[in-house]
Order: sequence, then C-alpha cells, then structure tokens
Amino acid sequence: METLSWPPFLGISRRDHASADRKGNLDMQNIVILAGNVGATPEARTTQGGAKITHFSFATSRPKRDSDGKVIKDRDGYRVEDTEWHRITCFNGVGKTVEEYVDKGMKVMVRGRIHYTSWTDQDDIKRYGTEIIADEVTFLTRAKPADRSGNDMPDDEEIPF
Repeated sequence: METLSWPPFLGISRRDHASADRKGNLDMQNIVILAGNVGATPEARTTQGGAKITHFSFATSRPKRDSDGKVIKDRDGYRVEDTEWHRITCFNGVGKTVEEYVDKGMKVMVRGRIHYTSWTDQDDIKRYGTEIIADEVTFLTRAKPADRSGNDMPDDEEIPF
C-alpha cells in the first residue's frame, strides 16, 4: 500500500502537488460563496475617478444546534436560526446591476472574496472591518423592475387588453 505524503484535503492531484513543489509554492485562494437575503436597498456612489461602488447588507442563516448537534426548536416546533450579517461591496458593472435590479428581501448568491480593513477613527481608536468584495451576484428570486424613465413603452396598466 502506498503512503500518501501529499495533503489530499487540498483538492489537488498528486501531479499538481509535484509541480507545485518544483515551483516552491501552491496557489492560494480567497473565495467566498454566500446565499441569503438582501437586508436593505443597495446604496451606490461614484468615486471622483468614475468607479461605481455599491454596498448592501446581506443575511445568511443556518439552524442553531445544541451540544449534541441536534437542531434546536422553539416552543412552537419551529427551528431556531443563527443569522449572520455581511457587508457586500460591488464595483463598476456588478455594482451598477445590483443598484438597478436588487432590492431589500431578495434572495441572491454572492461569489467573491473576503476583504479586511483597519483604520483609526477621529478619537484615535484603531477600528477593524470585514466585507465581501463581490465578483458575481446571482439572482435567486425575481429582480425588481428596472427604472424605465424616458422609455416609450406603456406600463401594464396602460395596455388595453
């Protein structure tokens, strides 16, 4: 029986591992995929350089479990959820699409990366923040209608049939 000296949990093949050893490193990745609910209407701004930046709050939930791993239920028999809130940041094209089509309460999937920041506030206290920089936002429920101002198409109420 062959002894495996490479870490199979990394999801790389033996051949990839040998190649990485010759290069002296493995490619590192920062990938996040979240599916949940938009917590507030996205807020967009444009930088002086013309880049579009859109932020929104995002909630993910999972069942709360006891020390034995069993799902905890309330007195009415409904499972208790642990909800975590995330700050999502989108740039340029993704930001424009999110601003136009995403609204509070929608279910979306966000694919991106974790970004950590630190700063000193006005009281000279060191602060830290975490956000998800979105590369993709996929709609899991129907998007809000786009703003059609200036469009000559009639509204549904104006269609005579």
